Amino acid sequence: MSQATKRKHVVKEVLGEHMVPSDQQQIVRVLRTPGNNLHEVETAQGQRFLVSMPSKYRKNIWIKRGDFLIVDPIEEGEKVKAEISFVLCKDHVRSLQKEGLWPEAFSEVAEKHNNSRNRQTPPELPVEPQSSGEESSSDDDSDLFVNTNRRQYHESEEESEEEEAA
Repeated sequence: MSQATKRKHVVKEVLGEHMVPSDQQQIVRVLRTPGNNLHEVETAQGQRFLVSMPSKYRKNIWIKRGDFLIVDPIEEGEKVKAEISFVLCKDHVRSLQKEGLWPEAFSEVAEKHNNSRNRQTPPELPVEPQSSGEESSSDDDSDLFVNTNRRQYHESEEESEEEEAA
């Protein structure tokens, strides 16, 4: 099977299938990804441990901080105590909440996570009209792309005057 065909089937499985956790499986939230296809997760009870990503998901499905997973426990693991069996998208989370299978501890986190994504809009830049007599100078950076993923630091004239005086 080619890599493209494998990716197509894995993505179709994750996005299309509705998964209900069994008795052994549990729903966890991703806290961080230390590397080597390991993810630190937290259960609804607050227990933290590492989970491994199976090879079928590697380089096909991306997991980030705040995502929810269904994991299978591994009995022989000391540090790595579970393996990812399913990645939950927001549609899966909603259906599990409707069925009453969603942990109460995660219900507030899921609502905040969905609302914060809906509210994020790129900040609008102030438009400065250029006078007709002047040509735009090379020092004017207002037409450059602004990366919305970085904090915008604005230095006021008062601060720069104080630094020059010192």
